[in-house]
Amino acid sequence: MVELDLNEISFPDPEFYHPPSGIIACGGDLSVERLLLAYENGIFPWYNPGEEILWWSPDPRFVLFPDDLKISKSMKKILKNQEFSFTNNRCFRQVMEACMSINRRDQDGTWISTELIDSFEKLHQLGWAESIEVWKNNELVGGFYGVVMGNVFCGESMFAKVSNASKAGFIQFVQENRNRFSLIDCQTHTDHLESLGARMISKSQYLKLLKEQNI
Repeated sequence: MVELDLNEISFPDPEFYHPPSGIIACGGDLSVERLLLAYENGIFPWYNPGEEILWWSPDPRFVLFPDDLKISKSMKKILKNQEFSFTNNRCFRQVMEACMSINRRDQDGTWISTELIDSFEKLHQLGWAESIEVWKNNELVGGFYGVVMGNVFCGESMFAKVSNASKAGFIQFVQENRNRFSLIDCQTHTDHLESLGARMISKSQYLKLLKEQNI
């Protein structure tokens, strides 16, 4: 694992650096410049608050190609009945804070820190990060956020306060953005996203697609 220099914005090349853990570097900071360089190269931060920043580029990579989206009969019914309404970028920070505070099965605590939220909010203000909100009875009940790299949406985290909220939001987002995004990066495996059509590809394939589809 490479220790990053605070005074230099750089990362080891993920094409040639393949640690079994998927962690390719540690340290550095969460400046806009470093975050953008990370995502341009298929790298993302993931670490426990209060600990050293860890930078990941896992192999294989969990992704969704929009044409592979799977919608169950029950979800089709929920969407048809308009049980939820959806917005984009209405309350980015609120979505991140909800992702930070939501209780997750088999997970003690959160990896999202106030420092991380502050940094991603700067990305959002510059147009590099977006949020998707899911509403029910005028209450925010689900959503997710991510970083935009050209034609690739790099999903970060999602939350749901009621059943099917985040799933409905994700389906709505993919359907609305089929012509905008050709790849959605889900980073690491979850059963939730696998049920929607996400699958594993090699890191080398992901990096190739990122370079081809990036601005």
